[in-house]
This record gives sequence, structure tokens and C-alpha cells, in this order.
Amino acid sequence: MISWISRVPRAVFGSRNDRLLKQYGRSVRAINALEPSIAALPDLGFAAKTLELKERFEKRLEGVSEEARDAAEKAALSELLPESFAVVREAAKRVLNMRHFDVQLIGGMVLHDGKISEMRTGEGKTLVATLPAYLNALTGRGVHIVTVNDYLASRDAAWMGKVYKFLGLSVGVILTQMPHAEKQSAYAADITYGTNNEFGFDYLRDNMAMQVGDRFQRKLNYAIVDEVDSILIDEARTPLIISGQAEDRTEIYSRINEVAPLLKRQEKEGAPGDFHVDEKNHTVLLSEEGHEHAEKLLARAELLPEGRSLYEPAYVNLMHHLNAALRAHNLFFRDRHYVVQDGEVIIVDEFTGRLMPGRRWSDGLHQAIEAKENASIQSENQTLASITFQNYFRMYRKLAGMTGTADTEAYEFQEIYGLEVVVIPTNMPMVRADRNDQVFRTAPEKFKAIIGDIKDCYERGQPVLVGTTSIENSELLSGMLQKEKFPHQVLNAKQHAREAEIVAQAGRPKVITIATNMAGRGTDIVLGGNLEKQIDPVREVEDLDAAEKERRIDELRREWQGRHNEVIAAGGLHIIGTERHEARRIDNQLRGRSGRQGDPGSSRFYLSLEDPLLRIFAGERVNSIMQRLGMPEGEPIEHGLVTRSIESAQRKVEAHNFDMRKQLLEYDNVANDQRREIYHLRNTILESQDVSDQIAALREGVVTDFFRAHVPEESMEEQWDIPGLEKVYGSELQLELSLSKWLEQDPGLDDSALLKRAVEEANTAYLRKMANLPLDQVHQYERLVLLSTLDNHWREHLAALDHLRQGIHLRGYAQKNPKQEYKREAFELFGNLVESVKLEVTRVLMTVRIHSSEEIERVEKAPAVENVQYQHAGYEEALAGAGTDGASGSKPAPFVRQIGKIGRNDPCPCGSGKKYKHCHGKLT
Repeated sequence: MISWISRVPRAVFGSRNDRLLKQYGRSVRAINALEPSIAALPDLGFAAKTLELKERFEKRLEGVSEEARDAAEKAALSELLPESFAVVREAAKRVLNMRHFDVQLIGGMVLHDGKISEMRTGEGKTLVATLPAYLNALTGRGVHIVTVNDYLASRDAAWMGKVYKFLGLSVGVILTQMPHAEKQSAYAADITYGTNNEFGFDYLRDNMAMQVGDRFQRKLNYAIVDEVDSILIDEARTPLIISGQAEDRTEIYSRINEVAPLLKRQEKEGAPGDFHVDEKNHTVLLSEEGHEHAEKLLARAELLPEGRSLYEPAYVNLMHHLNAALRAHNLFFRDRHYVVQDGEVIIVDEFTGRLMPGRRWSDGLHQAIEAKENASIQSENQTLASITFQNYFRMYRKLAGMTGTADTEAYEFQEIYGLEVVVIPTNMPMVRADRNDQVFRTAPEKFKAIIGDIKDCYERGQPVLVGTTSIENSELLSGMLQKEKFPHQVLNAKQHAREAEIVAQAGRPKVITIATNMAGRGTDIVLGGNLEKQIDPVREVEDLDAAEKERRIDELRREWQGRHNEVIAAGGLHIIGTERHEARRIDNQLRGRSGRQGDPGSSRFYLSLEDPLLRIFAGERVNSIMQRLGMPEGEPIEHGLVTRSIESAQRKVEAHNFDMRKQLLEYDNVANDQRREIYHLRNTILESQDVSDQIAALREGVVTDFFRAHVPEESMEEQWDIPGLEKVYGSELQLELSLSKWLEQDPGLDDSALLKRAVEEANTAYLRKMANLPLDQVHQYERLVLLSTLDNHWREHLAALDHLRQGIHLRGYAQKNPKQEYKREAFELFGNLVESVKLEVTRVLMTVRIHSSEEIERVEKAPAVENVQYQHAGYEEALAGAGTDGASGSKPAPFVRQIGKIGRNDPCPCGSGKKYKHCHGKLT
């Protein structure tokens, strides 16, 4: 009854999506009305038009206060939208010979409004991005267009860059391992293309820079994220980590690797054996017998002394190594999760199937896999900086995204990013036939049926795209097709260079393409093959006259038309899925390769009960049904009910992954508050020419802390430990103060006056020391010491947070909320960080002996952290504390103030001069 009542207003007023499309439709009519006047402009008039629009925008903001600026900017851009979109449409028509469809204009408006535009594959999302990018570039604050890989970033920047340059705007592209000056100029451009990882890593690198000129990014203004579901959801399960080399433990990994295979795996939890593999949660759990057996094996390998336990503090680290080795042997497999090339283990991205050279799993897992594969073992890493995609992308003033598959995750986009999903209708009606899944009992039966389907398509001249979820499966299928003598192409993470060419021609008659996970490939499959890829080489031949070029192009067009008609007659592109992915979106992306722009096509998924998704979630139940029905070998189950139950299993996995991402975000939000505080402080120091006031405040704070530890407030003179205080000042700060003599000379001196005199003496001693050096060099050295000390302690703080996160879930057994406990302890750690920085900066500056300005220059030229690596960690590490073992050597304990609890209205101990509740107290 209630659902019927809720349907009535929707039937009368339309859904929210319908109302938005209707609203955008009015703007489309306004843009179309401007088309004749814009078409009359000469080519050179477009750059002048851009300048005119910029001037109108600036004029609209004249005299507007800073508080009202955002609203005024929004209103000004809304006024300029119809004209700007009409200008871009005409420019694309002249430069690219492509005219934006009306639905593409709607997509552009959705992006400009900071929403997600869901447009099917082949609807021209790359072209759509030019509309809001141009409009928002008029502000002069920069626009970032985010893609999933370097190839697409370069391709789109070169392709769409023609339009922007025609309109008088500058375009840049950021790539991995790009020269520093080139990357800075790319960021300074009006529109910058790049990958999500590179934008995130550059943000972290900017906050590790030691000079203002070393930074890349301006303030984050507006981002358009292509394949937004892949970047903001799939890849958001894992944080970005910049790490440096920690202590070398390579020998232990080799020796532990020999122990791990000797332990016996349990067939199911509780069965006989040493350990249980939990595939759902991607963990390995040792049983009681397993612990005892492991201790005996480690003793035999001379890693654990006889009679000692793995739980003793001195040997608990062996437990970490053993766990990493067991996971390497039982959860991570070659050619599925990683490949081995030239003796190096390279991670395979689980969402795009691409190799990720230079990326490493953290927490010793990568080293354990290297030992397993007998590759050279590299040292473990220490986290230098880390951020999640959720927290990075939420820093943009305005964020928008586009993809073919966002509606299934609309709730998560709204919940975490505040992004609304708008489904844009297709330009031509969709006619692809999506057939029911076929479920077989075993994998060989499934592959036999797949080969049969491919053979049928090949004989009829229909092109086939086969999507697999792993390199292993794509190579298995390739071997089977070779036996059958079928010509085919393999597209997987091992063949980056030929990727785009293979996809471009995958729509030709009789072409069989096997592809590892089609998500994010970014190239349309045109029925009959990509004509433009064939025409471009003819146009580039210099020694042909125009008439000959035109004749050859016409001939290519006629050949293409014949192939195109042949493929349409055969039924269009046929999609075969070799198993279901854990996310429905990835399956939909594979299906979406067929049926673009109203083309015919078909799709079918083949499954077996041995596939991971069915084995974990529904295998036993379906298997018992098939046995009860007495189904013969090779006979599949094919029913809408089965397809729906598989989608239900996928929903469970999606919900589990959402919880995982949300949990990662909740924990990272605690670190994010602290990260923002540290990075803000760091940028203030970096941009200051003179930090002597901050140094003086820190020095006063340290002198006061030492003083109050020996002379408590409101205490009797008999309780004062003056000799102890003099000793501490001498040993810690090399400050010789005759406090006893001062008290003898002036018996009326109270503690406040004594403290004031001690602070004055400390300031005088410091100024006396630095008096012989040029003032600008002193300021530079102070800034350098402050930055490097802050960075070192921030790294140690990140390692401490990682270790805290690893074990915090155990607090639940004590009926405590792990998140609250993490928040409380993280704040205490942050308090220690502030105290440690304050003490160390003061100690270094008070005790350092500088004899010449050359010594300062040598310090400034000291090398930065070596062996820096960039990681986008595996999601199971992300939740276990995506970090590090750090250096295991003992570190000096941070100085802790010996005073009571800080009151909310007390001055903040960081030395800022603010009340505690308005400064670091906010973090609680």
C-alpha cells in the first residue's frame, strides 16, 4: 500500500532524475539557439571569444567580498554556461569533426553542477568533459581531468587538447617520472590531465617539499573524474602511501619461506591442521597446534631458541614474518595477483588487470612473495606520507565524475562524497541482447562451452570479446583456442603497448579478442573496425598529392562499410564473460563494450561452481541441486532465478566492500584531522621567510616545561629542585644558568619571576650564538631544522598510527569501542608528537655549534630520504594498517611534560598562543 502511494507522486511529477533532465533540457534549447551566431565566427575569433568570456566573468566578481565570492562565482558561471557550451561545440565541430549531441550537453551540465553523469559506453564521455572543463577554466583557477592510466591521460590531452588550444586555453598532462619543470608547467596550465594516483602522490610530495619552488599543485579547485566508480570506489579501498627504506631483514624472509610450506592447511575451520585460510577476509589464522608446530620448525631453522615462545616480546616479530609467508603461499598467486618479470615481482591491479611496476604490498607481504618466487628480496618500507582517495578528492572545491556504471553505487557516492548520480539517456536506443548466465559444475565443462560459443561466432563472422578476471584464465583460453587453430588476440596486463590497437580493431568480422578485465580501457569498439586509425597514416604521408590521398581514403571507407554491414548482419559484437566479478559494475562495463550508439550486440556469462564467487557464496547449495536433479556432465543450469541469485551474492560482496571502505575512511578521518593540521603548519613554515617568532615560542615552551617539572606551580620553596633543574638545562640545552645564585642574591624572587629570567637568559644565549652569522642564513637554517624535525616525527607518528590500527580491534573484547579507543590514543600520540618536535627543535638549535655559513649550506644540500617508493596498497593491508614495520631499532622516548591534565581554557601546549579548546583540543 505504502509503495503504491509513493508511486503516485512519481507518476505525476516524475522521478528526481526526470525532473533534473527536464530542467537541463531548457538550457539545451538555449545553447542550440546560439548555434547559428557562434557558427558565423571566424577561426581566429574563438580565442578572442574566450578572452571576452573571461573578462565578463572577472567584471561580474568586481567588488564582491571574500565571503560572498563562491556564490557570485557560481552565478557568473551559470550565466556564461549557454554561450560557453555553444562555443565549445562549434570548436569541436571544426577541429575534431565531432558535434556534441544534445544528451552530451546535458552530461556536461551535470558535471558542471558537481554531480556524477552516468553515460553508457560509446556515448562520448571524453568529448563531454570539454564542456565543463572550458567553462570552469575561465575562472583561472585550473581544472584537473582525472583518468585511470597514463595512456588515456596522454591520449585525451593530445586529442581534446586541439579543442582547448583552438579556444586559446593551455593544456598540460602529468605522467609518472616526469621531469620536475615539465610537471610544474603542466599544473600551471588551464586544464591538466593526469591519473588519480599521480594527482594524489603529487599532493603528498608537495607536503614533503623543502622549498616553496619544489611544489607542483595550486589550490585544488575543480576535478572531473573519468571512470569515477573505478577511482572513487574500487581503488578507494586502499590508501596512497609514499614510503622509504627501513631496516634490512631480507635473510629472515628466505629462511621463513622454507618453514611456511611445512605447515599443514586445514580443509575447513576446526579440522586437523596447522592453519585456516579465510578467503572472504583474505587472512590466515594459526591454530593452537599450528603455533606449537611453528615454534618447533622455527627452532629447527635456528630462528627461535629452544624453549622460547613466539609470543615473547623479543620474538613476536617472527609471528609477523610467518603470517606474511603463509599469506604469500596461500592467498597470492602468480599470474593472478602478480607476475614475475626479470626476477622482479610486479603487482597486477585487480580492477584493471594492468601491471603496476614500482608499487609494492606493505607490511612485509611483498618480501614474502619475493622469497616464495626466489626473486631478489628488497628491504621493507617505512611510511613517509599517506592519504586515502576519499580524503584527497574531498579537498577539491568542486568535484564531478562520469562513468557508464554508477547508479548501483549511488548511495555510496552520496554518503561519502556528497555526489548525486544523474542517469543520462542514450543518444540512440539500446538494442543489445543480454542472455541468462549458464552455470556448469566444473571449470573444464565451462571452458568447453565457451570454446563452442566462440567457434559458432567465428563461423558466422561475428566478432567476439572474451572478458576474463585473471591473466591465468586468459592464457588458459588462449592455449585452448590455439589447439583449435582459431586466430585470436590476447589483451592483458603483459601487453600494454598494443592494447589500444587491439581494442580499436576488435569489431572486425571473425576477430576473437581475449581481454583481462575490460574496465577503464577507454577505447570504443566500432563494428567493422576503427576507420580513423586506418585513415590517419594515409593523411600523414607527405609525398602523396591531395587527390591520391582522397582516393585512398574513399577506398578505405568503402571497405569499412562492407565490414560494418557484415558484422551487423552477424549480430554485432558478442561479449563472453568467463566468470562473474565480485562487483556488478565490472560485469556491466564488460557488457557495455557491445551495443554502442544503437548497434546490435549480445552478451552471456559462463560460470562454474569452482569460480571464487560461487564457491565462497553459493557453491554448495547449487551443487547439491545439480546432483539431486541428476544433471549430466556438460549440461548447464540456465534460468533467470540463478542469474538473480548470483547478483544477490555480488550485492553481498559489494556491501562488504562498502563497509571496508567506510571503515578505512573512519580510521583515516582521525589521521586526516592531524594531517591537515601538520600540513597547514608545514606550509606556513615553508612560505615564511622568518620563523624566529615560532622558534622563540617553542624555546619558551621547552624552558617552561623543564622549569615546571622541577618547580611545580603553587608549590612551596622547599619542594623546588633547583640543582636538578640547573643540571637538566645544562645537559639538554647546554644552557648554564646559576638559578641558586639568583635566589641567594634576591630571596624575594618567586617562581614566576625566576621562570621569566630563565626564558630571557635562554633567548640571550641563543641570540649571542647566532650573532656572527648572516641573519638571512640563520632564518633559513631555523626553517630547515623546523621542517626536517616535523617531517621525521610525522613519519614516526604515521608508523605509530599504523601499528595502533593493527591491534585496535582487540579492544572490542574488553567491551570498548575500537574506533573511540583509536581516536583517543591517536590524539595522545599527536600530543607526544607536538611535545617531541618542540623539544627536539629547541635542543638542536640551542646545542648546535655553527662556525661558518658554509656549514649551513652543506646541511641544506644533504640528500633527502633514499629509495622512496609509491604504493597503492592491497586492500587487506589497508585495513590492517597500511603501513610498515618501520625501523625496529629502539628510539629515544619523547619528552613528556610532568604536569597534570590540560584544561579546555588553558593555553595550548603547542605554543600557538590559542586556548587549548580552539587549537589541538579540537582534535578530540
